Amino acid sequence: MDKSILADRIASMTESATLAMTRKSRELKDKGVDVIALSIGEPDFNTPVLVKEAGKRSIDDNITHYPPVPGLPALREGISNKLKRDNGLDFKPSQIVVSNGAKQSIANIMFCVLNEGDEVIIPKPYWVSYPSMVQMAGGISVYIDAGIEQDFKVTPEQIEKAITPNTKVFLFNSPSNPTGSVYTEKEIDAIAKLFEKYPDILIISDEIYELIVFDGIHKSLAEYPSIKHQVVIVNGVSKGFAMTGWRIGYIAAPQFIADACSKFQGQYTSGAGTISQMAALEAMNTVPSESEELKTMKKAFVERRDLLIDLMKNVPGVKTNVPQGAFYLFPDFRHYFGKSNGESIINNSNDLCMFLLEKAHTAVVPGEAFGTPDCIRFSYAASKNDITEAVNRIAKALQSLK
Repeated sequence: MDKSILADRIASMTESATLAMTRKSRELKDKGVDVIALSIGEPDFNTPVLVKEAGKRSIDDNITHYPPVPGLPALREGISNKLKRDNGLDFKPSQIVVSNGAKQSIANIMFCVLNEGDEVIIPKPYWVSYPSMVQMAGGISVYIDAGIEQDFKVTPEQIEKAITPNTKVFLFNSPSNPTGSVYTEKEIDAIAKLFEKYPDILIISDEIYELIVFDGIHKSLAEYPSIKHQVVIVNGVSKGFAMTGWRIGYIAAPQFIADACSKFQGQYTSGAGTISQMAALEAMNTVPSESEELKTMKKAFVERRDLLIDLMKNVPGVKTNVPQGAFYLFPDFRHYFGKSNGESIINNSNDLCMFLLEKAHTAVVPGEAFGTPDCIRFSYAASKNDITEAVNRIAKALQSLK
């Protein structure tokens, strides 16, 4: 038996570039190489103390049995209360489905709404897993380009131009991975106004970085009564509460979407872990503005963003914007394409990232993975010392390219 037994869908699927780069950097570290990893989208903070204690209590309280597929009633109610408290949104607990991370939440929706040939509009740059999810569910990805010149944000005019009779879903992400861009209230208003004309298009609003907004406020498309019936919010605790390993995400959706996702999830994972759910309940009960741990984390991200942008000013030919959220910078490195160090030619950002890993011992992620090949994603979920050293290494390595 050989690899020919594998299904076509797995052969055509690409490995997550962020996880691939993380794996390669770990392989070098295992060989004793001092690699600075600015590649993975994970806060370098620990889960808040009260959240950890809630998880521990759940074990002592024997909350360790099978949960209902869509989530523990207490957590679904807690999410419902959070949406009302923080976002002014009314979603019943029955409209909430808890999953093993926001990634599964998005996949659930795709499998529940897409038929073969249905189109999903995805702004570029996009999170690496969006296209594969659409592909697995039989859909077709339709991309809209938004470069650094427009702060990586698409306009209503661009969205409308991409709409066809086959459009089923618009996939929206703010704050954004990989760019950190945050749509302003005025920009959200305009997008909401557009979709009033297209009531049959489902909007998936990926809001996993909601709590990491530096200036202004986070605004959800679900806040607009005229389109709320066609919006599904995707969120979770991984980024805002530094709970990546707890694996809890959720959707807040029209009832028929929530019912469909619960039905689908029930056939391949069932409910998420009860201990993680009870920890997530403590997170939902946390008022972000009252949590010193959350405020400390956000303050650190702002300082690191500013540091990284300042350091990048000393790297010739690199263009940056000023992201307003998440913990990513997505600089344009096309200045170095076509250059060589005498050993290899840098044709694209894939080549450049491998060059930087080998020569600068710094792991970053190529823009090809996000649909924008001119750029490279830096995660500044790392210490200031590591960020400074990484950019110094990168600048030195780039000097050898002629």
